[in-house]
Amino acid sequence: MRKHGKKYQESSKLVDKSRVYSPVEAIDLAKKASYVGFDETVEVHLRMGVNPRSADQQVRGVALLPHGLGRKLRLLVFAQGEAIKIAEDAGVDYVGGDELIKKISDGWIEFDASIATPDMMPKVAKLGRVLGRRGLMPNPKSGTVVPLQDLSRAINEARKGRVEFRLDRTAIIHLPVGKISFDQDKLLENLTAVIEAIVKAKPSGVKGQYVRSISLCTSMGPGFKLDLNSAMALFA
Repeated sequence: MRKHGKKYQESSKLVDKSRVYSPVEAIDLAKKASYVGFDETVEVHLRMGVNPRSADQQVRGVALLPHGLGRKLRLLVFAQGEAIKIAEDAGVDYVGGDELIKKISDGWIEFDASIATPDMMPKVAKLGRVLGRRGLMPNPKSGTVVPLQDLSRAINEARKGRVEFRLDRTAIIHLPVGKISFDQDKLLENLTAVIEAIVKAKPSGVKGQYVRSISLCTSMGPGFKLDLNSAMALFA
């Protein structure tokens, strides 16, 4: 079992394991529990009442965070022809076709997210092993393979704070909702957007309680279990 340091143990005293917290309380306590000298990421973790082995119970989608993630996203677009100019006008960091694919095949991966037009996917597919395990592969289900007319919109959404979520093999979804330096209202609005998007992504094959528990923490700090009713009421 991992042994935590003295600072973590001190901050964990703020957690009362016998109770659950409203989202506002959890955000406030997570801020107070932060003990490191950098701007930590605030994370939300949802334990889902689904079977991750069942094909009709996969939970996957996109949440648009109204206040972003507090960092500059390095965005790459796989494109050719007219799509290159659209991407350049939208201010992406990298755009191109064959030359970018070769560069990535040779080991270069200096970007945080990628988008592709459908005509590029047969070529991009060869990067599946490289990009797939890093969560960087464009995918129609996550809205990162888009037709020409939607390219500018998809780029703008990614810039503003577009985060993908996906159920892991233990039936948990892990997502960032901002930085500890964000004020409480911004973190609360981002959290609301994430929970709402996950609820809307409920598969039709799911029966019973969909979301079983939610906890909030910073990247280095202790977790605070949320009151489910309060969390679900955020977007009601």
